[in-house]
Amino acid sequence: MWDGSVCQQNQYARNLEPLRTGIQSRIDSITISVQMKHQGLLGHNLTVSVCVKMWSGFLLLPLVFGWICASELTFELPDNAKQCFYEDIIIGTKCTLEFQVVTGGHYDVDCRLEDPDGTVLYKEMKKQYDSFTFTASRNGTYKFCFSNEFSTFTHKTVYFDFQVGDDPPLFPNENRVTALTQMESACVSIHEALKSVIDYQTHFRLREAQGRSRAEDLNTRVAFWSIGEAFILLVVSISQVVLLRSFFSDKKTTTTRVGS
Repeated sequence: MWDGSVCQQNQYARNLEPLRTGIQSRIDSITISVQMKHQGLLGHNLTVSVCVKMWSGFLLLPLVFGWICASELTFELPDNAKQCFYEDIIIGTKCTLEFQVVTGGHYDVDCRLEDPDGTVLYKEMKKQYDSFTFTASRNGTYKFCFSNEFSTFTHKTVYFDFQVGDDPPLFPNENRVTALTQMESACVSIHEALKSVIDYQTHFRLREAQGRSRAEDLNTRVAFWSIGEAFILLVVSISQVVLLRSFFSDKKTTTTRVGS
């Protein structure tokens, strides 16, 4: 026996199926925009925008931001000056020191790194950019210094990034034996991508600042040279006019009569 009500219900369900599928797909493909602002490099704001597609109805944003213990700074180093920084490090900790001269002179600086006993771990003279990685051999305060003592009249702008240790785990039980879930794997991938974005943005901003400094210095030199050329051209023009007038000027002759 044919049941019309059941057929109508099935037809109604089939009509709602595309709508339900669309809503479910919209829920499963929530797109968020993560914006991070990094303040400190030459007084500018660094904004990073990343679109993250999540596969769940809830978002675990705090898990995305697990920061490494690091110090980065951009500072002015006057001529004939030396600036030192200190960091307490535990034995066995992996550290990385990276620096770059942004502006000033030939864009070079001396760098020196010492352990708590005064042993020199790293020493370079007149370097524009370098990176050094080491593992702390003992507990204590490590010192790294930047020197501009070889320069007599030019000051430098130096940027450095000193990273101590590894990233903290994104999840409390990340070291478990079982594999990560799809959600956890996505968070780890997002975290690594954001770290790469920050590093690339920092390096590109340093290169932009260095290139801008070179361009401004070149523009200043060209401007002064142009002013000097204009002044010399004016002096030469006036000298030529005076010289030409002297050729065509009538000289008065004096006659002396000798008495008889």
